[in-house]
Amino acid sequence: MTTGTPPRDILVIQLGDIGDVVVATATFRAFRETYPDARVSLLVRRGYGSLLQGDPHLSEVLEVTKSRSKLLEAFENFRLAGRLRRARYDLVFDLRTGDRGAILAFLARAPAKVAFGGDCAFWRRYVFTRLIRQDELTVAPHPAHPGADQSLRLVACIGVGTTDSRPKLYVPEETAGNIRRMLVAQGLPADARFVTVNPFSRWKYKEWGYGKWVEVLDWIRDRYGLPALVVGAKEEAEEANRIAGRCKPGARSVAGKTTLGELAALLSRSALHLGVDSAAPHIANAVGTPTVTIFGPSDWRAWTIPDATHRVVCPDDPCVPCHKKGCDHSEVSLCLDNMEPGKVLREVEEALEASGAVQVRGRG
Repeated sequence: MTTGTPPRDILVIQLGDIGDVVVATATFRAFRETYPDARVSLLVRRGYGSLLQGDPHLSEVLEVTKSRSKLLEAFENFRLAGRLRRARYDLVFDLRTGDRGAILAFLARAPAKVAFGGDCAFWRRYVFTRLIRQDELTVAPHPAHPGADQSLRLVACIGVGTTDSRPKLYVPEETAGNIRRMLVAQGLPADARFVTVNPFSRWKYKEWGYGKWVEVLDWIRDRYGLPALVVGAKEEAEEANRIAGRCKPGARSVAGKTTLGELAALLSRSALHLGVDSAAPHIANAVGTPTVTIFGPSDWRAWTIPDATHRVVCPDDPCVPCHKKGCDHSEVSLCLDNMEPGKVLREVEEALEASGAVQVRGRG
């Protein structure tokens, strides 16, 4: 796409997890910066679209339906396929290598359909007009964020780039208003200061002991007077309620009470976000909120760059990171089980006091 007529209608397909979508925001921005006069549309999983509603670089955000009812799912995706065909895209770029994205790219019937080749199925050669080879990938021109590097390297092969690889999410005023009302409903002032914590991961071997989180949150409450809001998905609400209930008065659970877009708005208001290797730290990072994130078996270097604003806490064990699903793939990570709260508290203290947004109780 570096020569000829610039595309006027572009569809980017990113059907990865929440964190994948967040770190790919730099890639969406790259398409807009490279083709400022084009319409740039994005296709993501159902429920993820609210994260991108305020993004000025996107003209439209579409969602792929996934339902327990296969009949309903097929019907909704049939409607989506028709919508993609009618849009008459000039360029479709699939950032993943999955079958669903490839099928939707094919159904869009764009004259240019691009994706990564790699070791993918042979039939993808008949779907895409170009499959990018591994040996075509070079170092991203501005790899300030490792999580964004893969997508930026891919699109650089067709002349798409940006000078800023940092993930960024935008919060519309309407969504910010929803959060102010939610805080009031939770018994907090609309302009309240607080910390947020997401102790959950879809992979249990990435989690740290819930009781240790209670100790950390109580320490923050005693030292800085900041209440804690426990965030998470709907299926984590029961455990989130138990964690908040074990904390000193002031902690609350809002797990399952927000859309992803509202979660981004909530995290943007947080003085500090604490959590484990999951989607929430990526969202907090992208809205400019300081973070303290615990990593165990997984390698933080693939997803973030630690600095004074975004801090990483890892166990001291020499096996970290082992890249396994717990010790010997047991789903249990002894490195995290044995890590004491003091290691986390030191980073929390430095992060909060470096932000200048809080004061130690009794000081001054």
